[in-house]
Amino acid sequence: MEFDGITEKLRAHEVATWLRRHPAFLQQFPDLAQSLVVPRESGATASLASYQLEILREKNRELNQRLHELFATAQDNERLAVRAHQLTLALMKQTSAADTLRAMAAALVEDFHGDLVRFVLFHPVAAIDDADWLQVIAADSPRLASFRDIMGNPEPICGRLHPDKNTLLYGMRADDVQSTALLVLPGVGLVAVGSCDGNRFYPGMGTLFLRMMGEALAAALQRFQ
Repeated sequence: MEFDGITEKLRAHEVATWLRRHPAFLQQFPDLAQSLVVPRESGATASLASYQLEILREKNRELNQRLHELFATAQDNERLAVRAHQLTLALMKQTSAADTLRAMAAALVEDFHGDLVRFVLFHPVAAIDDADWLQVIAADSPRLASFRDIMGNPEPICGRLHPDKNTLLYGMRADDVQSTALLVLPGVGLVAVGSCDGNRFYPGMGTLFLRMMGEALAAALQRFQ
């Protein structure tokens, strides 16, 4: 036992000597500083206690920042959920396919801040004539050849589209559109929300509510088939 005690003292002394030669050691292992027991004394130990306290404060700042970010995200999601619900109710109140499409177009401009909203429908809709935001193109038309690769994708596509896609959707305004959120509605057509800001819509952004809006539109239009 005595031998063990001497060995422990020697080891502790060696550790202390090594730490004196390497004063920046705790900067490489900040978690170790938090686990050390510091006596409540003034003097040399005060700097280590201050270091531990600063680490805890920094972690607290990081946690608070993260909490604020989560709270802001939750608020944004709540607002989007309310808007999606309101849109669904508004679409179901419309008495024609034309009015349903107009209501959807207005919501996309207002709620998603789209600079240009465009619809490509596979079947004609009565009471809409010469609308620059609507095209009727058969699903098997060669004009939609550039969209074949995404026709079976139920998830909205966000980002910069190929020039061929941009040209068909936006026509003379194609060069103005730098990013797009594109929905494919099976059996119905395409819905595009274009922005002059290249960073407005980007790959990987959340598209849950956009998809919900597309599904609400498809369901609302089915009433008039």
